[in-house]
Amino acid sequence: MVNLLQQFREQCTRALEVALEKTFPDWAQKIPRPTVPSHLDFGELSSSIAHEIAQQTRHTPQEIAERIKEAIDLTQRALVAGVEAVSGYINFRLDYNIASKLVLEEVVRQDLNYGIERTRMPIRVSVEHTSANPSGPLTMAHARNAILGDALARLLRARGHSVNRRFFVNDVGRQVSILAYGYSLLKARRPQGKIDHWLGRLYACINCAVEIEATKRKLNQLSSDSVDRGALQRTLDEWIGIAAELEATDKELFTQIIDLTKIQADAEDAVQELGRKYEQNDRETANLVREVAELCLNDMNETLAGLGIDFDTWDWESQLVWEGHVEKVLTRLRTLPFTRTEGLSATLDVNAIVEAYSLRDQFRLSPNYEVPSLTLVRSDGTTLYPTRDIVYTLVKFADSDRVINVIASEQSLPQLQIRLALYALGERDAAKNMTHYAYGLVELPGTKMSKRRARYIALDEVIGQAKRRVDETMAQRKEELGATQADEIVRRISLGAIKFAMLNVTSTKNLTFTWDRVLSLERNSAPFINYAYTRAGSILRKVGETPLHADFSLLRHPIEHLLVFKIAQLPDVFQEAADQLKPEELASYANSLAEKFHEYYEKVDVIHSEQRVRDSRALLVRATQVCLRNSMALLGIDLSERM
Repeated sequence: MVNLLQQFREQCTRALEVALEKTFPDWAQKIPRPTVPSHLDFGELSSSIAHEIAQQTRHTPQEIAERIKEAIDLTQRALVAGVEAVSGYINFRLDYNIASKLVLEEVVRQDLNYGIERTRMPIRVSVEHTSANPSGPLTMAHARNAILGDALARLLRARGHSVNRRFFVNDVGRQVSILAYGYSLLKARRPQGKIDHWLGRLYACINCAVEIEATKRKLNQLSSDSVDRGALQRTLDEWIGIAAELEATDKELFTQIIDLTKIQADAEDAVQELGRKYEQNDRETANLVREVAELCLNDMNETLAGLGIDFDTWDWESQLVWEGHVEKVLTRLRTLPFTRTEGLSATLDVNAIVEAYSLRDQFRLSPNYEVPSLTLVRSDGTTLYPTRDIVYTLVKFADSDRVINVIASEQSLPQLQIRLALYALGERDAAKNMTHYAYGLVELPGTKMSKRRARYIALDEVIGQAKRRVDETMAQRKEELGATQADEIVRRISLGAIKFAMLNVTSTKNLTFTWDRVLSLERNSAPFINYAYTRAGSILRKVGETPLHADFSLLRHPIEHLLVFKIAQLPDVFQEAADQLKPEELASYANSLAEKFHEYYEKVDVIHSEQRVRDSRALLVRATQVCLRNSMALLGIDLSERM
């Protein structure tokens, strides 16, 4: 592949090296990478080398830049049209007569592959994402995880790495035990519709019933003057308030659960016993929990498949326990001098690991930060999720060189504790090559999320609402397009809008999801980008067959030069997005290219131009369309030919 921007950068760098050998020879091999300036009025590439030299001399950056500029010889730098010294920066101008031909013909030749540069050092990468508890439907919080994880996997795979997309089924623990207990009380009643939504309501109802009964029992065991009565009574009052909400949501289900729970000897003990038996692989218990989990997972997977999100491996947490992997790693952890045991319980002094191996710099920990200890095993002998995650990380590294965990920012501490535990176990490569890809919350104005209240926004509901909103805007065109084509357009536009909204913000920032922004045709959104893509297609259909070659020196409008340069940037943007795990860079690129094309569409007449000019402009439009399509496809977004 011809990477024009890379060639241009190499020519600029070499010109600087030769000039510095004449002027400041000590700096000839210390040139920082020329970068694209904030505005192309300052050239297509700019070097800050004069500012760095000025820090060690008595001359100003501008004086140094002028001196270097005078020494630059462009005789053999075909892509460099000129060089300027401005405010201490050395700015290079691109020769668009040469560049336009090189980049546009390359786009036409590469088509679907344009922009995708394969790495010379491919590795095996595990990308774990989504991994939602099988206790209800996927929510908007899960949506961001799934869409980010899928985009990362796509980028890494396109870069040439061998990628294993993994879903970790969290079927061990209190949430699934509570759900399975409630499911058993109802004798496997099967509702109509997607069962994951019903299971979510069931989980909230049974959890509430168990907590109310357990709190009442504790209150009854306390004396009337106990200092703990006030706190327990407030807890009970809160749960009774939650019960009122749940009853209003699904009265029949809630009433059944409350009545069935009241006649049980001790629901809390039953839930704990179910959890212990499941970890011990009791057949009857295992069949029950697996049935509930698989019912939920099947419907979750249906939602994900609708978004075009797939997995290569489904790993069950219970298998790690049943096959002895957890006990083997626990045995190793117990031998460490950092592990304290008392009865069946075990705790890892993580901060002691940091101090023993002087890891503060390596793990970027502040001098005064004390990493909390990690409980490995409870007093009843059951393990905790982070313990099992240590084991799972080692399982992933058995067939991977790098592990990327797409997990919410609020889990930063457990992820750090796991890496430090791996280091103490002697698994230094694993500790080094495990990446926590953190993401922030999804906020919906006017909505408060609470799983225990069954108060959440299911992803299915958001997808449905997006489709309804897009469908309404297309009501007048349905007859013209036909039902099948119209439905496909609605699907692509609505799903693309949701995905882009999740990808267009730096992952660590919280995301505010509003329909006005997500479905906007006038600003940063997937429909805005798709509209540019559709406009480009409309021009090309009117122009007819475009030639493979043209006189690109006829592309003289400033916006045409901007478009050519934006098109040339795609390979660099893709590499940055893939290597630095920044899908938002590609999303931002697509939006910026769409902005420039919308401006071009309004200001430059392609269709009615003279034939030779029309040919060159048509190829520019085609190249723009290719870049919009390819950049969005790399993020898992399919653009629609029509809107």
